[in-house]
Amino acid sequence: MGGTGRHLHPDFGESGEAMPYGIPYTVVSSSHQKVTVDFQYADESDAGPYPFGPDTPIEGGSDRHAIMIDKSTCTLYELYAANYSSGGSTAGSGAIWNLRSNKLRPAGWTSADAAGLPIFAGLVRLDEVKAGKVDHAIRVTASATDRTYLWPARHQAGAARNANLPPMGARFRLKRGFSTTGFRSDTRVILAAMKRYGMIVADNGSDWFFTGTAEHGWSNDMLDELKSIPAGAFEAVDESSLMADRNSGRVRSTGAVAAKPKPKPAAAPKPTSPSTPTRPSATPTPTPSPTPTLSQTATASPSPRAAAPVPEEGGRSWIVIAAAAGAVLSGLFLARRRSMRPRA
Repeated sequence: MGGTGRHLHPDFGESGEAMPYGIPYTVVSSSHQKVTVDFQYADESDAGPYPFGPDTPIEGGSDRHAIMIDKSTCTLYELYAANYSSGGSTAGSGAIWNLRSNKLRPAGWTSADAAGLPIFAGLVRLDEVKAGKVDHAIRVTASATDRTYLWPARHQAGAARNANLPPMGARFRLKRGFSTTGFRSDTRVILAAMKRYGMIVADNGSDWFFTGTAEHGWSNDMLDELKSIPAGAFEAVDESSLMADRNSGRVRSTGAVAAKPKPKPAAAPKPTSPSTPTRPSATPTPTPSPTPTLSQTATASPSPRAAAPVPEEGGRSWIVIAAAAGAVLSGLFLARRRSMRPRA
């Protein structure tokens, strides 16, 4: 991903045009018109219909993502390469998410993102930064990815089978020792999320470009500070032990081992029977810090969006994205992001 000297790039902010950089979204009600969409990758898309209309904002550039959230039913609708027409709307792919569920897409399926994950859950939003807390992992792109994917990602679009390339779903967390002293308060909100939840590789694109919402009000000074963070300040995290179910985004609870109780005063030992077996602890104790490397895990079947068939088992592991669905790309330079997702 460009080496440790590469810097982060916030892929959102003012563009000098009517629509800012970033990915837009719209909140609708169940009364919004719904249309059938003709998909290029229909075998891996949810049929719909979708609350997609002439009023739906569409991301600029080639990816043309469209995101709609039905607040009445808590349903997320996402489209890739979306085009609305009263005579028949089209898209590359589409996914519908029940935001009350942790269920993932079928193994091997894409979504509106190459990793098969929801886009909205990984966007940095202006309202949450202003509120002082980003409580989820952040979507980030890589120019070339491995032909594997990690839970909870469900799909790959890799350039090669190469262990030096990140797989879809790879998670990178800002190192604990990275000092945020001297940064603006809004910058520190995002950096705190990067330390706690990290960033997840969700699509092919420019290296270390992380995504926020397309809306006016982002501070250019904050964006400039974020551009000063080097890739070397991050570590790859293997948190595969937190997977509760391969087909679910839910993670194992760690609350029981979050804090160690103070030791009680020693008491006289009670006599025990030598035949009584020792009961093992029901909760495994995690290591004090994650391993800054990625270990091997399984991949799934190929899809038509992949550049080449998925080979045998392989990959690396991470932890789930935390969806921030209840609340409801590129900073200061004037060039749209070029999509680098391989196509069939």
